[in-house]
Amino acid sequence: MTVPIPDLQPSWLRSFLEVARCESFSQAARELGLQQSTVSQHIRRLEAALGRRLLSRTTHSVSLTAEGAAALDLAMQVIGAHDSLGGHFIRLAQRRRMRFGISEDFALLALSDVLHSFGRQYPDVDLELTVGLSQALYDGFDSGQLDVIFAKRRQGDRRGVTAWRENLAWIGRPGLSLDPSAPVPLIAYPPPSVTRTLAVNALNEASRDWHLVCTSGSLSGIRAAALAGMGVAAHSPRLLPTGLAIIPETSGLPPLGQVEFAALGPGRGQTIANALIDTLMASIGRG
Repeated sequence: MTVPIPDLQPSWLRSFLEVARCESFSQAARELGLQQSTVSQHIRRLEAALGRRLLSRTTHSVSLTAEGAAALDLAMQVIGAHDSLGGHFIRLAQRRRMRFGISEDFALLALSDVLHSFGRQYPDVDLELTVGLSQALYDGFDSGQLDVIFAKRRQGDRRGVTAWRENLAWIGRPGLSLDPSAPVPLIAYPPPSVTRTLAVNALNEASRDWHLVCTSGSLSGIRAAALAGMGVAAHSPRLLPTGLAIIPETSGLPPLGQVEFAALGPGRGQTIANALIDTLMASIGRG
C-alpha cells in the first residue's frame, strides 16, 4: 500500500527554518513578523505531519534533533523551489507586452537596428512582431490587434507621425532593358498593396499595357523575381533591396507618384508605445 505524502505548508517550513537559525521561538517570530504562538503552532503541525520531533526544547534553549538536522537541507530546498516558482510568475506578470506591426519593406532592411535600440531601453517589454502589407497592418491597428504600426500611409488617413515622404521608383535587375512596344512585366504584392495600386494606376493612366509576371506576399519573393530579371516592381528608393537598381526615367515607364511612411500609436500617455515610435523615428533619422 502506498503511504500518502504529507501535505507540508510552506509557512510551517519557514517557521522551522527560522527557529533553527535563531535557536529561539520568540526571535524567529519577530523575524517572520508573526506571533510566537503562531510559530509554535506551525512547528507542532509540521512535526505532526512528519511524525517526527524536529526540535528539542528546554526552558532556556532550542536545538535540532537528529531528525530535524536531516530535515533542514530538504526544507531549504523546498522553500527555495517554492520561491523560485512564485518569483518566476511574478516576473512574468510584471513584464509588459507591445504588439508591433511593421511594413515588409522596412523590416528587411532596417528593423534590426530598431529592435536592438528599443530592447536595450526596455528589456522588460516583450514585442509581438507582425510583418506584413501596410493595409493589413492598418486593419490590425484599427481592430485593436496591434498597438503600434509603421507602414505606408493609407490614402486619406492623416493619423500618426510622418517618417518621410518620397516618390516611388521602378526597380529591377541592374541593366534590365525593357521593350517599349511590349507590355510591362510587373512584379507586385497581392492586393490591397499600396505600391501595387500605384503601379497599376500609373500604367493605366499612361495607357501602357502590362501583365503580372509574379505576385508575392513577401519582399524576399519580390526581390528574387526582380533579381531573376522577370520584370519590374514599384518600391521605395530609400529602402531599395540589395542587388536591385532603380530603373532610369529613360526607360519610358510612367512616374508612380508619392508615398508616405508613418508611425501610428495609441496616443498620449502610452509611454512604451511612444518610446517605440521615438526609437523608430531616431533610426530613420540616422538612415
